[in-house]
Amino acid sequence: MLERQRIGLALLGIAAAVATLPAGAQATYDEPWRPQFHFSQPENFMNDPNGLVYYKGEYHLFYQYRCYESSCPAVGVSWGHAVSRDLLHWEHLPVAIPALGVEQVYSGSAVFDAWNTSGCGTVDDPPLVAVYTNAYTDPAVGAFGVQVQSIAASMDGRTLARYQYNPVLIEPRPDFRDPKVFWHAPSRRWIMAVAKPYDARVGLYSSPDLKSWTHQSDFGPLGATGTYPIRIWEVPDLFPLAVDGDPLDRRWVMVVSAIGQYHELGMGTVVGGGTQAFVGDFDGTRFVAEDRAEYATPSADWLDWGKDNYAGITFDNVPDGRRVFIGWVNNWEYAQQVPTSPWQGQQSVPRELTLRMIDGVARLVARPIAELAGLREGPVHSSGGGRVEGTRRLDVLGREFDIEAEFALGGAAQFGLRVLVGEGERTAIGYDVASGRVFIDRTQSGTAGTALSAFAGVHSAPLPARGGKVRLRILVDRSVVEVFANDGERVLTDLVYPGSESQGLELFALDGDVRLQSLNVWRMRSVWGGAPAQIPASPADTPPLPIACDAASAPVPPADGGSKSQPRVLGQGGAIDRRTLLAMLLALALAPGLRWTRKRAESRP
Repeated sequence: MLERQRIGLALLGIAAAVATLPAGAQATYDEPWRPQFHFSQPENFMNDPNGLVYYKGEYHLFYQYRCYESSCPAVGVSWGHAVSRDLLHWEHLPVAIPALGVEQVYSGSAVFDAWNTSGCGTVDDPPLVAVYTNAYTDPAVGAFGVQVQSIAASMDGRTLARYQYNPVLIEPRPDFRDPKVFWHAPSRRWIMAVAKPYDARVGLYSSPDLKSWTHQSDFGPLGATGTYPIRIWEVPDLFPLAVDGDPLDRRWVMVVSAIGQYHELGMGTVVGGGTQAFVGDFDGTRFVAEDRAEYATPSADWLDWGKDNYAGITFDNVPDGRRVFIGWVNNWEYAQQVPTSPWQGQQSVPRELTLRMIDGVARLVARPIAELAGLREGPVHSSGGGRVEGTRRLDVLGREFDIEAEFALGGAAQFGLRVLVGEGERTAIGYDVASGRVFIDRTQSGTAGTALSAFAGVHSAPLPARGGKVRLRILVDRSVVEVFANDGERVLTDLVYPGSESQGLELFALDGDVRLQSLNVWRMRSVWGGAPAQIPASPADTPPLPIACDAASAPVPPADGGSKSQPRVLGQGGAIDRRTLLAMLLALALAPGLRWTRKRAESRP
């Protein structure tokens, strides 16, 4: 998360801008611009997603929750909390890790400690362990530095108790935050990726128990490091993925959020932040990015090329092994001034990340999770096979859509769709043939947005028209527009603030025609059910007492025995040949401890 005082914004200055509910009031979830199928908190200010983890049958979404009124569940920067069984419908829970005086609770992650390595749970009932940054608002209080790493644990997925001997990781520097932790099976230890923001570096640390950490290496600076002094790397994530689903070709991906001044990217000048991705190899000690031209320049390989996706991370312990990502839909340039009330901030739809070989290079692609299609109604419009020239208004109105379109290039210089169309208002999603770029144009997306500093603009990403065709999937959710081009090869996310009457949908082609191969439009159901909501009060007047985390741990299995805390990944240190794979599978099948290993796996929540 952003230490704003270092770029001219006071850390606590956000207090004056936070939208709050009157005492006893509830959010209706039908306020102007309230997203209907994106997660948002009932009230106050939310930024980074934190602690994404699957634990005991539920997906947990913790998040940076800021509230500064005396009536707040916790005053300051805390971890908010929501749970879901399908990644779509969320139940709001009390604040999970509240701020305590000068001790603010900044971003971090959470893991399922399957073998109770931390000692915070039991062998038979392993804990959820959150790893987060403690930030001290008064540097004089932080005897170990302004920002340090701490842990908290939960046995029920609801109440988190701080570790008695926090902090667990200290560095002699004031900017040190956003730990992302995962279990690395080959080395049988935990790995933490943590940001060293003003160096544009990610520190990698290892631990056998989540409590004692050893520095292994640093990654960076590389790619988008920005222009000092507005140059920050934050919220790293590190994980393996198979290229095109091939278990014999595994690569590692380092995701880093970056704030700085980046020019000539097609994104405009980015100050408020974007998310970049590096593909490479991790051997348990060091991450090395592949030798690619775009990594050697500020023109990073952005995970999202829009203006409004930042600080995203992925879930730990997803049952089916998918790599699911959620990012904060906002931008620090105007996040405190957005016109929504009584809340500010929302998260992206969950996205499945995969590696796809594109033009001979393994690229990170993102698509909405398959579950999202379950919210569709219709289609309310289907067409295709004809030519479009000029503007064609469609016979459908609405503010919540899932749209799939495919175009074949013709003579048009630009083509695409316009959504949320009204009197003098529209948001265009299209393709510019000459530049070969997909774009979102929000220069006419409503006066409430364009009045914000640095808001109006056109944001674009390079995209080849493969086979002379361009495919677009567009999610429209009142104030959020997400675009997935060519099956997630490029992704853009932008906020928009049109009037409530701006509900039109139209096709366009400029300076020529384009063939519309297919178009399907679905209306999207709300996940909120229309019931008023608020963040529940904590069942206790004070946070739970700190815990010692000194219980016995289970024997950690060998590397080829897998781990409940992460789906087992073959060849995490690089590709392995088929003979080795067969030998490993045979050895596992004949292993005398197979029954014990299976019993542990079957006990997984």
